[in-house]
Amino acid sequence: MDALTFKTNIKCSGCIAKATPFLDKVAGKDNWEVDIANPDKILRIETDEAVSSSDIIKAVTDAGYKAEPLQQ
Repeated sequence: MDALTFKTNIKCSGCIAKATPFLDKVAGKDNWEVDIANPDKILRIETDEAVSSSDIIKAVTDAGYKAEPLQQ
């Protein structure tokens, strides 16, 4: 299982709710989470599916937020 991490500006449960349909479509339901307690609002994707960083960034952008990959 591969893990991708991103710094985002998804900052609250309302933001997560807004981004959920976009991220569920790309990463799959229950394959991602945002740590809103972390100052960098870390989005972590864990999936067996082939998902690219650009697909995740596009999904977050389409939801109205920003994401930038963190080095693994």
